[in-house]
Amino acid sequence: MNAHRFFQTFISEKIDRRSFIRQQFHLAMLLAGGMVLPRSISGAGAPDIAVARGAPGAAARKAVALLGGIDKFVKPGQKVVIKPNMSFAHDPERGTNTHPEIVRELVAMCKAAGAGRVRVLDHPLRKQELCIEGIKKACAVFDEEMVYGLTNSEFFAKVPIPRGVEMKETDVVRDVLESDVLIAAPVAKSHGSAGVSLSMKGMMGLIWDRWVMHVRHDLHSSIVDLAGLLKPGLVVVDATRVLSTDGPAGPGKVLRMDTVIASADMVAADAQTVRMFEWYGRRFEPRQVKHIRIAHERGLGRMDVENLIVAEAEA
Repeated sequence: MNAHRFFQTFISEKIDRRSFIRQQFHLAMLLAGGMVLPRSISGAGAPDIAVARGAPGAAARKAVALLGGIDKFVKPGQKVVIKPNMSFAHDPERGTNTHPEIVRELVAMCKAAGAGRVRVLDHPLRKQELCIEGIKKACAVFDEEMVYGLTNSEFFAKVPIPRGVEMKETDVVRDVLESDVLIAAPVAKSHGSAGVSLSMKGMMGLIWDRWVMHVRHDLHSSIVDLAGLLKPGLVVVDATRVLSTDGPAGPGKVLRMDTVIASADMVAADAQTVRMFEWYGRRFEPRQVKHIRIAHERGLGRMDVENLIVAEAEA
């Protein structure tokens, strides 16, 4: 999506803003009546969102630690699937794939937590052996048969989407259906059709036919349908390099931010990432990204990050 198309989305959003204002009015009335809304998702003072700055691997570890540590998300013996971006045969500096050091660190943490099995999966857009090469090499220290680019339909199984509005069923990677824990590890990048590609958009890499979401359905609404089906327990956004324009494949403007954002709430993680960086040469609020706003409205997570607890640290 270029800046012009993003502005078109913003214009339609200004119309929807009447609904937003009505919601704020009703919220104010509830608060005036003594209703207290929870400020935090996590409760007990735990941060809802963690922001860590530093080298990729160290920042990923620090961000997870700020949320309470990997033991909070992965238990001994569990089967874990990590979903990074590895759709392109590019090096990390181009900002199209998740940095291999972040994925390696996540695998290391899951192993340390006693995970029974860890797999790193994606459905690449380009030649799979080249797309997964960097992450596979980084993870070979644990297991050479851990990282897969799945480009054959036999690895997918059809499942219903009970709460789907646009999409009622889809074919999902079997390993994901059989896993106990799903960890989303997207790289922060712009996207020509969705505006941004973060954890919710990234779930499209775990299904067989994602093109139907572009040509048959409203893309944003179907992204939310999918997010209702594939909801990670942990999101770790690689914003060490942010592809600010010309995503998802680039080349585009890459912002060197040396930042990792983590949350148990995929909507909040995506919203925080949108809010923190420049996209298409300007700043946006999370509600201006249609699928983030719809996900918030459907109750899949929180986009009002200004009301959440955000912990920040240097790695």
